[in-house]
Amino acid sequence: MFTTRPTLQGTFGMVSTTHWLASQSAMAVLESGGNAFDAAVAAGFVLHVVEPHMNGPAGEVPAVFAPAGGPVQVLCGQGPAPRGATIAHYTSLGLDLVPGTGPLAAAVPGAFDAWMLLLRDHGTKPLADVLSYAIGYAEHGHAPVEAIGRTVATVRKIFETEWTSSAEVYLPGGRPPAPGTLLRNPALAATWRRLLTEAEAGTRGGSREQCIDAARRVWREGFVAEELVAAAARPTLDTSGERHTAPLTGDDLADFRAGYEEPVRHDWNGWTVCKPGPWSQGPVLLQQLALLDGPPDYGTPEYVHTLIEGSKLAMADREAWYGDAADVPLKALLSEGYNAARRALIGDLASYTLRPGSPEGRSPHLARHVVAAAERTAPAAAGAGEPTVTVSGATRGDTCHLDVVDRWGNMISATPSGGWLQSNPVVPGLGFPLGTRLQMAWLEPGLPGSLAPGRRPRTTLTPSLALRDGEPVLAFGTPGGDQQDQWQLHFFLAVALRPPVRGGLDLQGAIDAPNWHQESFPGSFYPRTMSPGAVVVERRMGETAIGELRRRGHRVTVGEPWSEGRLCAVARDPRTGVLSAAANPRGMQGYAVGR
Repeated sequence: MFTTRPTLQGTFGMVSTTHWLASQSAMAVLESGGNAFDAAVAAGFVLHVVEPHMNGPAGEVPAVFAPAGGPVQVLCGQGPAPRGATIAHYTSLGLDLVPGTGPLAAAVPGAFDAWMLLLRDHGTKPLADVLSYAIGYAEHGHAPVEAIGRTVATVRKIFETEWTSSAEVYLPGGRPPAPGTLLRNPALAATWRRLLTEAEAGTRGGSREQCIDAARRVWREGFVAEELVAAAARPTLDTSGERHTAPLTGDDLADFRAGYEEPVRHDWNGWTVCKPGPWSQGPVLLQQLALLDGPPDYGTPEYVHTLIEGSKLAMADREAWYGDAADVPLKALLSEGYNAARRALIGDLASYTLRPGSPEGRSPHLARHVVAAAERTAPAAAGAGEPTVTVSGATRGDTCHLDVVDRWGNMISATPSGGWLQSNPVVPGLGFPLGTRLQMAWLEPGLPGSLAPGRRPRTTLTPSLALRDGEPVLAFGTPGGDQQDQWQLHFFLAVALRPPVRGGLDLQGAIDAPNWHQESFPGSFYPRTMSPGAVVVERRMGETAIGELRRRGHRVTVGEPWSEGRLCAVARDPRTGVLSAAANPRGMQGYAVGR
């Protein structure tokens, strides 16, 4: 089968990320004797530099990983709402939704501490080694991808008039960054150098682990925390059209610790798929698999229709049941009896109704905003998973992804996001902005996703790791906000149901296969709109399949041939030790490397 690139195979190490510089930096770490976790941390910090419109150090990162010979674990780098982030505080400001930009939307930053925890507990390299790649690109510059310039152009007005610290970094010479030039962020490089200096000074002669813990303290209690709290207290224009400050305090930063959790698992057709819990949207992928009555007939119009309708049911359950502010009936949501009843709701025609289920006989409770949105119909937009930004500062940010497997069998899938350059002003003394993940929390009490101090906003971030016969075999994921678990479903089924290539999983063929997403649910990003019956497909799906979807009542928008998904994947065959990797050609920046 023709693919845009080969599925790479080797035995030493494999990396796939959404930017070639992150992929090659991770590979350099493997070549220097580091393991998959050292490489992942190095790649993560490089992504903060080279995809600043997709993620930053004050954002968040969930990961699913498997140490060689050890159990699969989830790394939670999603910070909670600050202590003062109460519904009463936000509604007293006249708000009915958390703004999509500005400090009011900032959760406690989670990404940095999560990377440090992973490096300390499972890596082997000193912190200075893994940070050196990001420091080099920030200090000496990198050639920016086109999307950075396009994103900056859309927020140029607010940068020039309001967020002037952002203009200093992202409007060099008064213009958006252009391909072929060098984009530098000396403030960010200086931040990492100072953090390393202070951490090493505080643990002179200490161990690698002690230095990493010292860096964590500098972040949450030292100069970084001081600058972040000052930024939160600075009145900032946001998507509400008003200037607001945030309740983020030094105590919020000092108290946060990233942590490990058990993954949520689901067995399907000989595979076990592992995901983060329902503080993410990860179980949506598992629910979609549970709705399938055996392996479907891959690639037919009936197959696509069935997956679309199953996705609608799973996403409706996400809206009614997922979140960190309530007890989520996850066991029931993934049970055979529940999914058999839900499966019966899938008919021959497209559904236009948001239909959450009643696990354990409990009645679903949707936000008032969701109920109102379900009564409106808006047109679908091709490429809705990519960042869109208005001059007023309204954003739909996107995400990065990385997967690594090494010769020892360590494997990780991570999805860093948040802290986008378009989310908040760059903190002048640090070189990066606060995040906006609280925009995913509801300003209505009694919901699983209600805003609550100390509770994590329900994130769209959802890395994946799959096992065969108890052995980690496949790590994969994608940027794309609400679309992530739709695109990952298509990829996983293409891997699981299609013939092998060169004796291994056809990762590149599965990534290259025509993709789609549906929008019959409320979006997680401000202003939380939905479009009942809407499906966006790549033109490569073909006229016959597109016509059949329309005949069944789907409101189909035909996008560009290569517009849906930014998947990455690595794999390992436990029988032979052969490693594989592939990356998405869409957007012309994701890359896999390995040997």
